[in-house]
Amino acid sequence: MDKVKFTEKRFIIVFIFVTSLFMFWGIAHSMSDVLNKHFQNVLKVSKSQSGLIQLSVFGAYFVMSIPAGLFMKKYGYKMGVLLGLTLFALGTFLFVPAAQAASFSYFRLALFILGCGMATLETVAHPFAASLGDQRASDQRVNFAQSFNAVGAIIGPAIGSYFLFGSGTHAAGGDILDSVKSLYCSIGICIALVALAFAFVKIPALTNPHAATASADAVNVDTKPGKKLFQHRHFVWAVLAQLFNVAAQAGTWSYFINYGHEKMGFTDEKAANFMVLFMAMMAAGRFIGTYLMRFIAPNKLLAAFATGSIIACIIVAQAWGWFSYGALFSINFFFSIMFPTIFSLGLKNLGKHTQQASSFISMGVVGGAFFPMIMGTVANHDIAKAYYLPIICYFVIFLFAAKFYKVK
Repeated sequence: MDKVKFTEKRFIIVFIFVTSLFMFWGIAHSMSDVLNKHFQNVLKVSKSQSGLIQLSVFGAYFVMSIPAGLFMKKYGYKMGVLLGLTLFALGTFLFVPAAQAASFSYFRLALFILGCGMATLETVAHPFAASLGDQRASDQRVNFAQSFNAVGAIIGPAIGSYFLFGSGTHAAGGDILDSVKSLYCSIGICIALVALAFAFVKIPALTNPHAATASADAVNVDTKPGKKLFQHRHFVWAVLAQLFNVAAQAGTWSYFINYGHEKMGFTDEKAANFMVLFMAMMAAGRFIGTYLMRFIAPNKLLAAFATGSIIACIIVAQAWGWFSYGALFSINFFFSIMFPTIFSLGLKNLGKHTQQASSFISMGVVGGAFFPMIMGTVANHDIAKAYYLPIICYFVIFLFAAKFYKVK
């Protein structure tokens, strides 16, 4: 069998743009975790109330993923990307009136619109990246693109910490909210410029990689064309696994700064700076995981990483100083490949159902809407003990990777 190419020369420019999208929503997601602690300080909300930030962002995925999939199916990948970028930019600009009103509710509305943009981009970008080349290399392409999501997740806390916890921002609440306004306005302008540039990019003609007439070697040929989408067991389990995966991610990220402050004795600024290294662990995991998939089946690597996450959560919950803090960092390393690998495994052999399936797997991200509030309720009493809860999530992911990923 010929060596499978990662992608083709004619797709390079488009693939670069699509990969950049992964980075942008990585920045926005990780920035919301800095906002979580910032609003606890400035707007005087509790840990469980600050979890409403994630409800606003991830709740948007529940609302927007299906409409985004329908829009993509009717108008194509390019228009789907432009819609996502437009909503993304609009949400960031809405931080201006929210800061003026110093209203937590208005901030949540802005985050919801921003989340609708991210939901649209995620729904479109995963099958878009998968379609840009031989389908036998789709797992590698999606994981590579997701690696830059991790790069964005490093950038987010770095600039968030500088703007929100830096020495120049420790003034009255209104002044600090002005820094939030400036930060998100800058991001909005950047996103608007990217949307303008992408509007002029010519998309090469794509052979539908999900068509039933595709090459027999392609991994996404629907072997059972008569089956309905929800009759594909591996897809249903992928939706479930993604729901629990993002639930664990959102909870773990939301209270990382709180853990550093309460269990390690760090200032908020120092804990936020450690979050940069925390996100770097995820970036390292993505690049290493993408390389390892050349030798290890994606489902086996996913099962191994889920097991590592379970062990790490147990250690974190013990609050054994630096040993537990190091285990907290390792969770993000193990988390690294989970989202894209669950996504790509769930889309296998779905044929004409692929775009609709992408919407439902993206909608599984709603798990991140409620889990931080549940963890926050425990964290109000003991932040360390709250890290027992994600173990449930990682066990579900292990089951999917070990058994229920199989296409039948």
